[in-house]
Amino acid sequence: MALQGSRSGKTAFAKAALTYDAQVELLLSRGMRVDDVSVAKFYLQHLNYYRLAAYWLPFESDHTTHAFRPGTKFGDVLRLYVFDRELRLLLLDAIERVEVSVRAQWAYRMAHEHGPHAHLDKSLARSVANWHSNVESLRREVARADERFVRHFMAAYEEPLPPIWAVCEVMSLGLLSKWYDNLKPKSTRSRIASVFGVDEAQLASWLRHLTSVRNVCAHHSRLWNREFTVTPEPPRSKPVGPRGQWQVDSRNIFNALLILLHFMDVVAPAHTWRQRVLDLLETSAQSTSSMGFPDGWKALPIWSTERTIR
Repeated sequence: MALQGSRSGKTAFAKAALTYDAQVELLLSRGMRVDDVSVAKFYLQHLNYYRLAAYWLPFESDHTTHAFRPGTKFGDVLRLYVFDRELRLLLLDAIERVEVSVRAQWAYRMAHEHGPHAHLDKSLARSVANWHSNVESLRREVARADERFVRHFMAAYEEPLPPIWAVCEVMSLGLLSKWYDNLKPKSTRSRIASVFGVDEAQLASWLRHLTSVRNVCAHHSRLWNREFTVTPEPPRSKPVGPRGQWQVDSRNIFNALLILLHFMDVVAPAHTWRQRVLDLLETSAQSTSSMGFPDGWKALPIWSTERTIR
């Protein structure tokens, strides 16, 4: 059935789906060099034309006609895609360690200062409405959790949720970020943040940003030249590491890398993550300017692999 026009004045979508052969022919007609058609068809089959389109966009000379710059190769696009995938995996590795550590600190401080079920005490919330929303989200996450300790607590005790040191283990980073952000006692917030060498407002901002970064990585979305809408607050008096190297007003990934380097130096002092990032950037030979890296970034102290961890 043909699509009918709408009163909105919008044009009906009329493009037909293309076979893999037709997709290759379209790329060739736009000036892309395809050295091995069978290889190109294989990756179009397993990665999706539309997904790869985000990676050949920088190679276009005309975004209206989608014509490619002379010399553009399918292999160049594929290498950029592989680089972005490896970068996402590296960030997920670091974010996991940060998330686990912040969850542990949040649960420890809340339990010792406000009791085992401090998460059920709405008087500790800045916004009661947000507290209700967070509790409902936590209920859903607990209900989905296939963990023996959750089943044990729910069957053995009368409280509607397990104690905070148990529920934190099934919390998403996004929910942890919201819970910390809504925590009212500033002394508790500050004690949690002090473990990571930042102030409490900064930790809240950085957790929100890392949640956004984590979601991009976890959903296998394009990362290397993305501009984030949720941006982190720059360092104030501390931490010293990222402070003098922060790219003000940048929406790219560079500042997130500074944040993760700082966190990794705190939660895993013997880590090799810094070197792994440097190795990826070196071997991939991808332009760092599209990721918000400043000129001379390699000379910045936070990237030195000979840093003294305190």
